[in-house]
Amino acid sequence: MARPRVLVVNNGTLSLKQLRARLEELGSDTDTVDAASVPSRIDGRYQALVLSGTKVRAFDQNYYKPLTDLVMEADVPVFGICGGMQILAVSAGGRLTEGPQRVGGHDVMVDKEEPLFTYVKPTVTVFHRHTLYLRRAPAGFRSIGRSEHAPVEFLRSDDGRILGAQAHLEFRSDGREILRGFADLYR
Repeated sequence: MARPRVLVVNNGTLSLKQLRARLEELGSDTDTVDAASVPSRIDGRYQALVLSGTKVRAFDQNYYKPLTDLVMEADVPVFGICGGMQILAVSAGGRLTEGPQRVGGHDVMVDKEEPLFTYVKPTVTVFHRHTLYLRRAPAGFRSIGRSEHAPVEFLRSDDGRILGAQAHLEFRSDGREILRGFADLYR
């Protein structure tokens, strides 16, 4: 049986190598493209899309329009990680605000009934490296994880196809297990 293929969109993350390695450890082949070069369609080539973190360009809706168009056109699961989640939220009308700088492991409470969290406990420790926060889920989405500093640590579209994580899931064991839950959605 062929391994599923995941298109990883590099939005300027410093941890692209680690993100791809995690997805490959979980049984997927990965291809990478930068945000400025995304294809207009995936045409059955990929079983999922993963949007990496970014360096504070999430507000630039014009720059990310080809990417958000691809996400909306695709009929595969999508996971935005850190800045990737922020890009998706801003394109749906969400607003980001400045907050405390968090670097390192932080606890997040997750909604265990969500398939994304099949392999983790109700409180996870995930890696953060940011100062921007989504305070409220935009229309068409809901928060499925929260913490002391952020009411939207994890995000899910109403149809369940688009997911987001404020944290960098490529680090720490809980992050890996959340990615395992995502992989179950496209295998």
